[in-house]
Amino acid sequence: MGNSALKAHLETAQKTGVFQLTGKGLSEFPEDLQKLASNLRTIDLSSNKIELLTPVIGKFSVLKSLSLNNNKLTALPEELCKLKKLDTLHLNGNHLRRLPAGFGQLSALKTLSLSGNQLRTVPTQLCSLRHLDVVDLSKNQIQSVPDAVEELQAIELNLNQNQISQISVQISHCPRLKVLRLEENCLELSMLPQSILSDSQISLLAVEGNLFEIKKLRELEGYDKIS
Repeated sequence: MGNSALKAHLETAQKTGVFQLTGKGLSEFPEDLQKLASNLRTIDLSSNKIELLTPVIGKFSVLKSLSLNNNKLTALPEELCKLKKLDTLHLNGNHLRRLPAGFGQLSALKTLSLSGNQLRTVPTQLCSLRHLDVVDLSKNQIQSVPDAVEELQAIELNLNQNQISQISVQISHCPRLKVLRLEENCLELSMLPQSILSDSQISLLAVEGNLFEIKKLRELEGYDKIS
């Protein structure tokens, strides 16, 4: 991509607070974006070939939305966790195995999409995010849901298309969880905590494509309160 084209995008972004450059084959975060660190609210660099997110990202102090879907990211810098105004983070279709240790400091985060990565566990850092509404962890390699999940504040948790065979009963204690998606996993009916049906806030439970017949689930006490 030519310098003149990038310059035009930067000039537009300076006026609008939005920088969008998708599907251009970029191999790195554009260095010149640093000049706009204090006024960019939205960055969308999806569908490129970015392997590393530069630590400079931590300087984008007013950034509210960051989209890096379909890149080649294998890790995220700790500096990302400095973005106190970030409320939307889309990282679908990368190669992420873990989140930074300080990820729970993203105190404004409401929407987090990590579908199609290489996560093996539900990141416990998510449990520190008090304003989280929607978490998409579908299409990863998650095998179990840990006890720590009871602290999760999300309203919707998508765990479709993982390898989950165990779920902590503590998931029933999630204070705001209304929608739980567990389609196409490795769950036996006996591994699905019955308290999800009888003693939780969950009103939509999606479990098609596991190791049991849905009609068996319908026979359990409490099923009539969920859809």
